[in-house]
Amino acid sequence: MSSSAEAAVPGVRSGGRSRFTRGRRIVAALAVTQTIGYGVLYYAFSVCLTPMSGALGVGGTQVAAALTLAVLTMALCSPLVGRWLDAHGGRALMAAGSVLGTLAVLAWSRVDSLPQLYAVFLAIGIASAMVLYEPAFAIIISWFDGNGRATALLALTIVAGFASSIFLPLTGLLVEHYGWRQALVVLAVLYGATAIPLHAFVLRRRRTVAEVMPHQRADLVKAAVRARPFWLLVTAFTAHGGAVATIAVLLVAYLMHLGHSPVFAATIAGLLGVLSVTGRLVTTGLRRRWSAASIAAGVFALQGVGALLLPLTGHTVPGAIGCVLMFGLGFGVGTITLPHLLAERYGTAAYATLSGRIAMFSVADKAAAPLGAVALAQAAGYGWVMAAVATACGIASFALVAYHRLSFRPISNQEVLS
Repeated sequence: MSSSAEAAVPGVRSGGRSRFTRGRRIVAALAVTQTIGYGVLYYAFSVCLTPMSGALGVGGTQVAAALTLAVLTMALCSPLVGRWLDAHGGRALMAAGSVLGTLAVLAWSRVDSLPQLYAVFLAIGIASAMVLYEPAFAIIISWFDGNGRATALLALTIVAGFASSIFLPLTGLLVEHYGWRQALVVLAVLYGATAIPLHAFVLRRRRTVAEVMPHQRADLVKAAVRARPFWLLVTAFTAHGGAVATIAVLLVAYLMHLGHSPVFAATIAGLLGVLSVTGRLVTTGLRRRWSAASIAAGVFALQGVGALLLPLTGHTVPGAIGCVLMFGLGFGVGTITLPHLLAERYGTAAYATLSGRIAMFSVADKAAAPLGAVALAQAAGYGWVMAAVATACGIASFALVAYHRLSFRPISNQEVLS
């Protein structure tokens, strides 16, 4: 870091360790809030679905549509959230989102009709856009450089990757002992008591040498979205997000369709969370020798092979385990690869804005793809679903190969300011 840059960051001139320590605190705080946030705002829904359906007197599909509404709302809000993050940082945004998320979950515990449920999940979708991975990544991208950035992203996603492993059983215990309404009250209090103070008092925005003017940021965004590399990233991570979401939703049902017991199917599907952490560790280590785009392309291709082989070999226990291992290793790779590629090419000046635009497509596909996959399975069979998943992984892989092969000169923040 240059002396001028050090002077612009409080505490760095007299010792970079001060900023490093503050950075570690920020990563630790975000790791906690992301884990609890995903657990409460997303994973708790699946545990509450059945008792909610009974209490509201409606079908499971109608209740499940509330989560789809939340995810689509999150996608639509992502561009606006991204622009805010680039202009103002994430502290106020994530603190406000934590308050909204807490109030929304408390309101969720009191719903008595479908319209009320949908209204609550509209609010949860807005809160999720304000507090989950995208704004957390934007804060880390702006605070760290180089290897420190990769390590921070890895640490955050490793911890948050266990959200389902923690909160699915925890929510199940709470529902069993107190009922779904009281369980949601407990979860809301837990989330609010941790996320609100951590976001409000720990998060900081790194001050750089020069502030980016709005028109300069807008020019960078316009230049990016008019060029092929940006749309190759959109294609890759939208296709991959849909494939991952489809497997996450349908894997247990498909393994049972292949003749496996419910216990075996659920156990094997549970490996996806552990494998996502393994895949992130492996790909982060491989970046010392190969580019992030080429590594992700290879992992996505491996996932496509696993999806293609599952209808052929998934009837056997070794075959099912092998295919799930192949797909699971890439389960969380896209999550840490996209932030790296965006920061590497476009710098940090408009990172959140560009990330938000990609999220609008990728998150929407994560919501829509499982619904389309269920319809395809009912109409033509699960084999065609796996073929569609493999095709999406192939498209994602080829898009990243094309991105990697493009000859480009990264756009730096200094160029934006000139």
